[in-house]
Amino acid sequence: MVKHLLFAMRHGQTRWNEEGRFQGRSDHPLTAEGRRQAARNGRKLKAHLEHLGLEPSAIAVYASPLGRARETIEAVVVEMGIPESRVNVDVRLAEASFGRWEGMTTLEVKASFPEERRLRKADRWNFDRHGGDSYADLARRMAGFLSDLDPGRPALLVSHAGNIKVMAGMLAGMTQDAAMAFPVPHDALFCWDGNGLSCI
Repeated sequence: MVKHLLFAMRHGQTRWNEEGRFQGRSDHPLTAEGRRQAARNGRKLKAHLEHLGLEPSAIAVYASPLGRARETIEAVVVEMGIPESRVNVDVRLAEASFGRWEGMTTLEVKASFPEERRLRKADRWNFDRHGGDSYADLARRMAGFLSDLDPGRPALLVSHAGNIKVMAGMLAGMTQDAAMAFPVPHDALFCWDGNGLSCI
């Protein structure tokens, strides 16, 4: 599917991430730690590109339209020394909507929506929260995004955990269960070089 260099990172930590709340399309700014994570990832990427003999200006940059991803990419491009005007915002990189679960913790969802929790456990890939998106929805969006990338140019995307999980699953040939379980921490920088997926 993707045969060239592709980098991916999750947005930095927000307060709701810290509190273990479903965030979805609800938006919150990065915490101080989230801003540090974004800057560190920018420095890591710049150093890795230098190691590969690539200029930061050679990379195409994409971000989710949600504020926490935009705040993250702003910190990243500063560290890389490229203008913010180079960032392409793509709605397909937006996080899945969690519907009425947004703002709730797992325990609160379990108490308030026990039947929805049961349905989710039965089929996590296709379950769409009331008024929300499923992993299958995300996979369709990410497949479209990947197919539109310029095959001759390295790319960076800043997105969300679910998006990166399904993308990693597609690129690495994972099962649906393995993709959903794939860890995507806020401070990780993932690299796909056409041969394999690694964390830098």
